[in-house]
Amino acid sequence: MITPRSLIIRYIEQGNIPAEKIADALKAMQIRPDGKGWRTFVDSFLLWLGGLSLAFAVMFFIAYNWYDIGRYAKFGMIEGLIVLAIIAYCKLGPDTVASKVSLIVATICLGVLLALYGQTYQTGADPWQLFFNWALLMLPWALIGRFSAIWIVWAILINISIVLYHQTFRGVFGIMLTSETGMLWLTFLFNTLTLITWELLTRTWHWLSERWAIRLLALGSGIPVTWLVLFSIFEYRDVSSVPLLIWAIWLASMLFIYRRIKPDLFMLAGSCLSGITVIVSFVGKHLLKNGDAGAFLFLAILVICLGAGAAFWLKNVHQEYQS
Repeated sequence: MITPRSLIIRYIEQGNIPAEKIADALKAMQIRPDGKGWRTFVDSFLLWLGGLSLAFAVMFFIAYNWYDIGRYAKFGMIEGLIVLAIIAYCKLGPDTVASKVSLIVATICLGVLLALYGQTYQTGADPWQLFFNWALLMLPWALIGRFSAIWIVWAILINISIVLYHQTFRGVFGIMLTSETGMLWLTFLFNTLTLITWELLTRTWHWLSERWAIRLLALGSGIPVTWLVLFSIFEYRDVSSVPLLIWAIWLASMLFIYRRIKPDLFMLAGSCLSGITVIVSFVGKHLLKNGDAGAFLFLAILVICLGAGAAFWLKNVHQEYQS
């Protein structure tokens, strides 16, 4: 996979581009941003920062002045900001940065409104219902908005709902799960299914192709399954075969897909980190039973060797992608 950056690097290494022309070549290939590019970045960054600051400022203002502001003033402030954000989205158009910021502000304020309603009228609802209703009510905005950030917010809300629901009922759909691992299984299944669905939909909806969002979902899938294996290693006398088997399938799938089908060095690096963590933990459990100093030395050497091997392999894969 030849990229403009790798092509320029190859020409520079071969001496095809004189030293005094390197800056011009980088600018011509749009690898090094010019003044206009930097202004666009700073403008977008400050716009996002300002919008998020406004939403959180209203939330903290109401919380700090809770007893000094009447209930109608609180509701009016939040609902007014939501209405203004929606109007701004409609006026600015769906494909501008400002409209996306407006929709995110409206989404955050929607959660504040739900929390305000529950706190004011003491509905007695479980905490998970706040985040689930928040995700449910913002779903039309996510479908209309068509950008990755709002869908990541939706996925985060669902994850929080799953965690809080499990803490309340210790299960899902009437199936009781142990308090130690049930929550990890639920979050792993949801994030993995979301990751698979997201990757498949990128073929049709190109606005979902932002890699940072996909990588964030991969973290939400990899961390729980790795933690499940570590839990089975350290909490049980014998390593449970189910988490180990699921982890092995997940690891093999990640390495195959993001090595052969959709090359992504970040995914491969995360898979290597998961593999190193599990291997070192498994070996460490059996070597450190007696607290032998030689076992600590062996583990240190093992970590160095595995890390160096992973770095060497990732470097070769990176060079292969650039060739």
